[in-house]
Amino acid sequence: MYASTARVPTKTGAKYLTQLCKHWAHKFPVELSEGRGVVRFPSASAEMRAGNDVLTVIVEAENAEALERMKDVVAKHLDRFAFREAPLPFSWS
Repeated sequence: MYASTARVPTKTGAKYLTQLCKHWAHKFPVELSEGRGVVRFPSASAEMRAGNDVLTVIVEAENAEALERMKDVVAKHLDRFAFREAPLPFSWS
């Protein structure tokens, strides 16, 4: 399993993770609770946790190619929902 984490500075992380989970819920299994959301894609998952000033995004995938693809997909979708702040600074590690 491959994984990468980004800590994205934003005060509205809970709003963004909720929007993103609801957006993907029609296609993929989603777990959504206060301040946390998980989306399970066919070959990857994305977990988001909202803090006061940061949104932590953890992407896990079956292989390196899927990991890179999903990091890009998640970042682009978050930027769409965060259009007032976009582009959000993703620093993956």
